[in-house]
Order: sequence, then structure tokens, then C-alpha cells
Amino acid sequence: MDLEKTGIDKHTSKQFDVELEDIRESVLTMGGLVEQQIANGVRALVEGDGALGEEVARSDYVINRMEVEIDEDCTRILARRQPQAGDLRLVLAIAKTITDLERIGDEAEKIGRMAVQLAGQERPASAFHQIDALGKHVRQMIRDALDSFARMDPETALKVAQADIEVDREYEGAMRQCITFMMEDPRTIRHMLDVMWAVKALERIGDHSTNIGEYVVYLVGGKDVRHIGVEEMEKHVSQHHSKA
Repeated sequence: MDLEKTGIDKHTSKQFDVELEDIRESVLTMGGLVEQQIANGVRALVEGDGALGEEVARSDYVINRMEVEIDEDCTRILARRQPQAGDLRLVLAIAKTITDLERIGDEAEKIGRMAVQLAGQERPASAFHQIDALGKHVRQMIRDALDSFARMDPETALKVAQADIEVDREYEGAMRQCITFMMEDPRTIRHMLDVMWAVKALERIGDHSTNIGEYVVYLVGGKDVRHIGVEEMEKHVSQHHSKA
């Protein structure tokens, strides 16, 4: 991580630098596990692999445990080091990021459970094709969000927020398709409701990935960009880039 981008200075205590780096690496490790859970959950759903879906659902405890451990590390740093300015923003951004990662893990668990329920049932190919495409897009979003965190790159964080607009469009299209299937054949209603739960989970993963990108913008520029819209976020990132 480029500490100068965040206003974080090299510390007289090398141990403090080590602690900050260790906690940052833990976040990236947690993010990698979450991304793999999404990939496995979507594959289980699309391919009707109930065993893989069960594995995804049962593995959520690993992500939960990592959130607790990293949160405890953040609390220790706040208590012992009493960080200021950029250091404080970093610790707060990490605490918020792991909360969103844990919630993404919860959504992946839901997808795994839906895969178990839908395994072996007849599946409209077009509906699951849309889920597969949506799953790939949200995985790219979380990958970009973690990349922006690793490199302290607000431009990549902005890319995540922009991608969420397209994910929302795909989500709406997938939901409309599910409703159409139910209207054409009421026997598919229960089946399609499960599919809709999975689609909603993917849309929520996109939202949480956007949140992580927003924390990066806050960490680098010191401005809270939540709830201001993509256009305003673009202006802020552009202004920060011109000053850099």
C-alpha cells in the first residue's frame, strides 16, 4: 500500500507498521475467500450441484470467524496506538470493509442454500444463464473493490460504483424474467421464488462491493461519498486525481 496516498506516515515504531500491514493482508485474505464462496455458490446454483451448495452454506463460519478476529485486531490498535488522521481513517475503513465482506459471505451462503433446494429440479436455461452472467459481474465488482483497497486506488473504486448501475439493470431484467415464467406457468412459482431470492442476493453483493469502494475513496481523500450518487463521486475522484 502506498502510505503517502492516505496521509499515513511511516512510524517511528516499526511494530506499528507491521501491525497495520498484517491487518490489511488479513482483509485481502478474507476478501479472497468471500470471492471464492460467490463463485462456488453461483456454480452450484447454475449447475444444480447440491453438494457444492451445501459446502458453500456450511463454510460461512470461516468468514464469520475472520471478521471477528480482524475486528479484535482493529480494537487493539485503537486502544494501544490511539491512531490519528490517516491511520485512524485506515483502521475505520478496515472495520467497515470487513463488515461488508461478512455480509457478502452471508449472501453467498443464501445462494448456496438456494442451490441445495433447487438441485435436481427442472431449470429454465435462460433464467440460469442470466444468473451466471450476473454472478460473473458481481465477482468482478468485488475483485475490483479489493484491488482498489490493496492499491489505495480511488479510480478503481469509482469503477466499482459505475459497474453497480449495470448490475442493477441486470437484476431488474432477471426479476422480470422470473415473473414472466410464473405468469406463464403457475406450477413454477415456488421454484422461481427461490431463483428470485438468489438473484436478490447477487444484487446485494454488488451493493456491498460498492460500499467497499466508497471506503477507499474516503480513506484516500478524506471525504465520505456514501449516498451522493455516482456523478458526484466521479467529480470528487477527478478533483483528487488532479491534485495528486
